Amino acid sequence: MLKIKQELLDGLASELDKLLPGAAARAAFESPKVAAHGDFASTAAMQLAKPLKLNPRQLADTLRAALLARPEYALWVSDIDIAGPGFINIRLKPAAKQQIVREVLAEGARFGIHEPNGQRLMVEFVSANPTGPLHVGHGRQAALGDAICSLFQTQGWSVHREFYYNDAGVQIGTLGTSTHLRAQGFKPGDPQWPEAAYNGNYIADIAADFLAKKTVKADDREFTASGDINDLDGMRQFAVAYLRHEQDLDLQAFAVKFDHYYLESSLYTSGRVEATVQKLIDAGKTYEQDGALWLKSTDYGDDKDRVMRKSDGSFTYFVPDVAYHISKWERGFTKVINIQGTDHHGTIARVRAGLQAANVGIPQGYPDYVLHTMVRVVRGGEEVKISKRAGSYVTLRDLIEWTSKDAVRFFLLSRKPDTEYTFDVDLAVQKNNDNPVYYVQYAHARICSVLASWGGDVATLKDADLSALDSAPAQALMLLLAKYPAMLSEAARDLAPHDVTFYLRELAASYHSYYDAERILVDDLAVKMARLALVAATAQVLHNGLAVLGVSAPQKM
Repeated sequence: MLKIKQELLDGLASELDKLLPGAAARAAFESPKVAAHGDFASTAAMQLAKPLKLNPRQLADTLRAALLARPEYALWVSDIDIAGPGFINIRLKPAAKQQIVREVLAEGARFGIHEPNGQRLMVEFVSANPTGPLHVGHGRQAALGDAICSLFQTQGWSVHREFYYNDAGVQIGTLGTSTHLRAQGFKPGDPQWPEAAYNGNYIADIAADFLAKKTVKADDREFTASGDINDLDGMRQFAVAYLRHEQDLDLQAFAVKFDHYYLESSLYTSGRVEATVQKLIDAGKTYEQDGALWLKSTDYGDDKDRVMRKSDGSFTYFVPDVAYHISKWERGFTKVINIQGTDHHGTIARVRAGLQAANVGIPQGYPDYVLHTMVRVVRGGEEVKISKRAGSYVTLRDLIEWTSKDAVRFFLLSRKPDTEYTFDVDLAVQKNNDNPVYYVQYAHARICSVLASWGGDVATLKDADLSALDSAPAQALMLLLAKYPAMLSEAARDLAPHDVTFYLRELAASYHSYYDAERILVDDLAVKMARLALVAATAQVLHNGLAVLGVSAPQKM
């Protein structure tokens, strides 16, 4: 059907070009909001009416006659209606819609996936400093980042997943101090315990393992404790490695893997920060005032100029961000997407201003950002704010242990990133239609059960006679299958993985309606094989879409 759609689009383009040279570019199909209006719609007549100085409805009638006279329209289109001021509504023959079943079964897991396009993308996400376990907000970021990576991979991009964190600085110093105090036997609430120290029970675990001279290994570092209570630097390094390992466990439970871990400290030790500052000075985009070095960020749309180097000689936090993004550009990533919390909104303008001012060839608008709100967790009707592990927030692993990896991923992706979200733990474990991930997974499992009851070879279904698939529920299901590739493309373009969850819920609903309307394992062999082919194609698309989200497609529920 996708090939048929392209044939029909090419035919429309040809007729538009005859009416007005160059108008072929306006050939496009929309999906009518009301199914009864047809399968494809075009507004071309209304677009061309003014330049051609014609009545749009009369122009639509002219186009209708020209299209119906074309061989591809005669083969695949049952009728074309003209509605309102000039909408062209196209109705496909059942045979046209049936072709999507063959396409899905032939392409299998590759359905909806583009060939490699030679373009590289970096997505930076999670990027949590190793000062504690990953919280639910990091989980939303992990789900978003991983799904956006998968979406771009379906579009042919070569995708690189990167985790950026700091292993030095004030927060890491506080981590070392907190661990040292725990190792000495102090605890939160004691007079010696600083207000800024980390209070979670995990700090006591780190201190105990350090004194026991244990070795901890994370994906990007390994460290063996000396056991010396006065080895403050070793204690700090051990704590960082310990918590990076804890983060790895969180990410493994969530089935998220990174290609590279980038240290903020390396930007200083490599001289990248100093080199970036010098680039900005040489470009004439800085000035000194009150003992500080300022960036003329207002030249690039920022609401005020920003301090780069404070009077004490230290750099403000956006300066290493600029150096880091120059590194991304120099590594060949012409497109970069950062997934961050909405509290980072203020950094966007200054980072982009710094990149423009550095004059290294980076285009305006680089990098792209997806900002997300935090997540409230509700259990038993009450908000949960405290974790035994972290002490002050719900961890990602808590949420996975209470529900499942699949539920957490699907739920956290089911709303636009900038929308406030309440994660209902009780709903996430329910096995009914109110639970969206269960509803979608159950549709897939239901089909697998039907196919298992049949007992035949699914590979043979691609050659089935599909002419029996002419009922309204079957045609509605086939039309929805045909929308999957375009949905993926649009979701990638809009950085909107929530569109995939919406589509999968709609597809599951369409399948459930079809299943309730028509028996599949009927006595008539031709009808049975056609219906089995349709549901097998539906299972494949459900599987493909869930895979983009990192959610499993179970065969049994």
